[in-house]
Amino acid sequence: MAVKIVLPGAVMTVQDGGRYGYQEAGVQVSGAMDQMSFRNANYLVGNEETEAVLEVTLFGGTLEFTEDTIIAITGADMEPVVDGDPVEMNCPLLIRKGQTLTLGMTRQGCRTYLAFAGGIDVPLVMGSRSTNLKCAFGGYGGRALKAGDVLELGKPKLSFDRVKKRRTKGIETEKIIEVRAVPGPQQEYFTEAGEKAFYSGTYTITDQSDRMGYRLKGPLVESKNGTDIISDAIPLGAVQIPPSGQPIVLLADRQTTGGYAKIAVVCSFDIPKLVQGRPGDKVRFLKTDVKTAQKLYRKQER
Repeated sequence: MAVKIVLPGAVMTVQDGGRYGYQEAGVQVSGAMDQMSFRNANYLVGNEETEAVLEVTLFGGTLEFTEDTIIAITGADMEPVVDGDPVEMNCPLLIRKGQTLTLGMTRQGCRTYLAFAGGIDVPLVMGSRSTNLKCAFGGYGGRALKAGDVLELGKPKLSFDRVKKRRTKGIETEKIIEVRAVPGPQQEYFTEAGEKAFYSGTYTITDQSDRMGYRLKGPLVESKNGTDIISDAIPLGAVQIPPSGQPIVLLADRQTTGGYAKIAVVCSFDIPKLVQGRPGDKVRFLKTDVKTAQKLYRKQER
């Protein structure tokens, strides 16, 4: 089975659960930005939850199917249509040979996930099928998909009858995206006024945001004596404060180490909300502690 890219989306890449175990060598984790929508898409079609899918940003494009295929669409609503007829999201769909799927502009949210029963059959690179755009490897030739590309699909584990009643919850968009964050490893680098500004202020996602990180614009975060540090490890969701005083939240394609102080780290369970934000959307940080964050994480996983 295969699917042909007739018209690619703005940034359409193959992503899976991420490339772990190589950060000490400077290799980014990559993987799906919205891990919840990614896992839901795989569940709907009967895949293992870390199987490779398509991640599409802002605009979807058109795909043609060479065989009958079970798919699922989750994440941002791109108003999907099959041969001109609207179809549902967050449920399994049986697409027939020769049919085309078209995804438009996002109505809400930023990233859409398209899973195929059997997964996308691209080579494993360092244990992952994720595309690393910065280093140009993994996924489909280490790049975003183009018109004419053909993706080979794996063999489905379950029939359509076995999965057709599955449903998942869609994303929820908020006027202001509120994300919980625990204190960062260099919290002491910032003044009381700087910390107050960070947690009480409202920030705007700028158009300089991408898979590496979200650059925010808003209240300045004041430091005591600058924010340069000896480079150390960068976890997912780390909030760096460069000399400008404007926060950068580091995400899937983040560098492995960095030399700016980190005032906070966004909790992993709120990253999906954040990365569905688009340039111009508003963000607020809610301070929490590690113990509370761990309880919330366990609750989500259950």
